[in-house]
Amino acid sequence: MTGRDRLRDRLVREYRKKTARSRAVYRRAQKVMIEGGSHSIRLWRPYPFFAAGAEGPFVRDVDGNTYIDYWQGHYANILGHNPGFVRRGMAASVGRGALHTGFEAGHQIELAEALVRAIGGGEAKVRFTTSGTLATMYAVMLAQGLTGRDLVLKVGGGWHGASPYLLKGVKYRAASGFEGPESAGLLDDIVRRTLVTRFDDGDDLARVMAAHGDRIACFIVEPFLGVGGFLAASREYLALARELTARHGVLLVFDEIISGFRFAPAGVQTLYGIRPDLSTFGKIIGGGHAVAAVVGPARTMEACERDLGGRGRVMFEGGTFSSHSEYMRAGLLMLGRLAAKAATVYPGLARAGEILRRGIEAAFAAAGLRARCTGGGNDVVRGSSMFMVHFPKGEEGAMDRPEVLQDAGRMDIALREDLLKLALLVNGVNVVHGGGAVSAAHGPKEIAATLVAYGEAARLMARYLD
Repeated sequence: MTGRDRLRDRLVREYRKKTARSRAVYRRAQKVMIEGGSHSIRLWRPYPFFAAGAEGPFVRDVDGNTYIDYWQGHYANILGHNPGFVRRGMAASVGRGALHTGFEAGHQIELAEALVRAIGGGEAKVRFTTSGTLATMYAVMLAQGLTGRDLVLKVGGGWHGASPYLLKGVKYRAASGFEGPESAGLLDDIVRRTLVTRFDDGDDLARVMAAHGDRIACFIVEPFLGVGGFLAASREYLALARELTARHGVLLVFDEIISGFRFAPAGVQTLYGIRPDLSTFGKIIGGGHAVAAVVGPARTMEACERDLGGRGRVMFEGGTFSSHSEYMRAGLLMLGRLAAKAATVYPGLARAGEILRRGIEAAFAAAGLRARCTGGGNDVVRGSSMFMVHFPKGEEGAMDRPEVLQDAGRMDIALREDLLKLALLVNGVNVVHGGGAVSAAHGPKEIAATLVAYGEAARLMARYLD
């Protein structure tokens, strides 16, 4: 048995000891639910804890354990779990009937106006839906319907939800790079029509555009790459993307599901000064509820309203629960609070993120292990609340490409996703991909306690690793 095996056995024993009720609940869930849950990323080994409540920076499980949480609702809860101002702001309307009616209501107009105003959209229009996956799917449909073209371009390592159009080039594989599909059940034709380019590589983008630009409907990109590594694109790269897409008649789509309102009280696109043809937003804009949106110039969005040369209109119908009145209200409260408190919220998030990134690297160095944190932004995104931990196997070189960060030959991904996850859980901290997102509710005490937990995890890992 290797040192890793012994370490994992120890951590599993400690975790099972403190989460007996969660283990029982998970066994029950396995009998009736795929994988025992509703989202694979929430289902870590040996089993997930089950939440009983959450407040601010904390989540409490059914066994009564409290964790400092950096998952924060899939990065949606920028002000922490269950913020009081949202609860109080919605309380008055709950008694009037907060259940879904299926009718249009006014709060959606106010939230749409707030989104357009925040990104300086001018004559822009909005369509709401209930998830980032649906928003990016509809954005691609809009682009294909408007242009009549059959190819979609994305970057390797970019995650845009589980849309069939975009389930390619998410995970790096040594044999095929980012060229493989991410799921069984995808039509071969759709997979072939999705092209992949390298993130923040202008030369590769120019190459693909020169070869296929007349057939590409849209180029979809996260200005701040999410699960691919928490990497901010350079200003030069996005400016080139804007130039090349305009030249070839390709729609530029910014996926801001994660980055929107994360770094400023607007889309990160406002920091870059680059206006895409379509933007997708989600997570933060719902105030803790299921809200996502596609935003774009009226002339583009109106492809949903008219026949496109005999091809019909784009059927962007949103869904049954789109623009749920209470969700719209929560989103309004959240965006209003972020706008009002921007001068303190965003610098505070940036400072906390930097303290964590530096402190985590120092904690592992003190234990004789090498760890590096991405998420720190660049000369455009000057402060970041995001952090992702990596364990280089050799000389890491530049940590600025998803193909480096996701290569199991260069990074010890299993150490991060399995052992570090458990080592932090038994020390009262919950993370995803070794890190996560700081919320405004994470104060100095929580940050200090988090670094203590990373220090304990680092010392324990150093004791067992071969």
